[in-house]
Amino acid sequence: MALDQSALLELLGELKDTDVTDRIRIATQKLYQELIDAEAAAAIGAAPFERTPERVTQRNGSRPKTITTTAGQLDLRIPKLRAGSFFPSLLERRRRVDQALFAVVMEAYVHGVSTRKVDDLVRALGADTGISKSEVSRICANLDEDVAAFTSRPLTETTYPYVFVDATYCKARVGRRVVSQAIVVAVGVAADGRREVLGFDVGDTESEPFWTDFFRSLKARGLSGVQLVVSDAHTGLVSAISTCFAGAAWQRCRVHFMRNVLAKVPKVAGPMVAAIIRTIFVPRGKRDLVRAQFDEVVTMLTRSHPAVADMLDDAREDLLAFAEFPPEHWQQIWSTNPLERLNKEIKRRTNVVGVFPNPAALLRLAGHVLIEQHDEWDCADRRYFSENSMKLLTAASVELEEVSIAAIDAA
Repeated sequence: MALDQSALLELLGELKDTDVTDRIRIATQKLYQELIDAEAAAAIGAAPFERTPERVTQRNGSRPKTITTTAGQLDLRIPKLRAGSFFPSLLERRRRVDQALFAVVMEAYVHGVSTRKVDDLVRALGADTGISKSEVSRICANLDEDVAAFTSRPLTETTYPYVFVDATYCKARVGRRVVSQAIVVAVGVAADGRREVLGFDVGDTESEPFWTDFFRSLKARGLSGVQLVVSDAHTGLVSAISTCFAGAAWQRCRVHFMRNVLAKVPKVAGPMVAAIIRTIFVPRGKRDLVRAQFDEVVTMLTRSHPAVADMLDDAREDLLAFAEFPPEHWQQIWSTNPLERLNKEIKRRTNVVGVFPNPAALLRLAGHVLIEQHDEWDCADRRYFSENSMKLLTAASVELEEVSIAAIDAA
């Protein structure tokens, strides 16, 4: 629809009364509105108040829409129809800001900025209309594709001798209730010594079926070569490890075990008991020395804290699984400490949100935090274990296999 002379003169008069800096915005807004009205007339088959045989429907008022452009905020009106719908092809549906601003909003959300602060950020960037909670949700839904691609990528390029698994809890709304949801994470050390986030998921609880499904999904993607799994002693988790990683050793996290012990002793005796138990984990270079110290600690605690001594004795093989691996690795494989920082970062960012609207939203944010960490590890110059150190693991495995074969032959 072309502007006739009277319309142009009207626009000229309006521009004369407008500040110079705002004239481009006014002219752009007028042009956008005329193009929208022209497209609506073509879709309807008639201009306003016009009767034609080609008319297919009637106008039914209009709805306001503000868009952000380099010329400024444009206040437009989109015609509504009595039958069907109309949206200008000139505009992008349900978008208030351009792609660059979308990227800023998404990044802010991923870094744990609250919805209110995201709204303030949008305004600070020049979008005076701000942004609604629903708009933030739509923007951040784009992250789901990244999470899905990451959690389905193949793991067949290398083996992962060490696997660390742990879980942390956040609140999410399920139906009409707010419940705790477990964010489970698996981190692997590859054959070249690099760390990777193997996978993650969100579930109602750390039950055996949930962990089993999670581990099977990792194996379906190609996870192999697992020699040691490090975790806490959650019953469902331990059962799933024994089911899915038959032939691999299990290392019970010494940090979690210490918490269990300290819960059984008087508070005043806690520091002393903890100091005695820690002597087991002083690097000695030989597994025989470690086991000898373990026996010494059990004997010592039997006299003063028999309940703790029994706990140690029952967990002997689980706590000392690390001793069958290269001594150079001991300090990094006898606990799930490598996952503690990850869990803290997840909590730091999810705490800003508080209660998530659904588990999918929780998976979206926690997943992106983990993907970000994975990328940092992948780009880092320093590896978790050196390649030469990982060769010691291979040599130890061969030596252990030869000893086993010799014992069978001797029998």
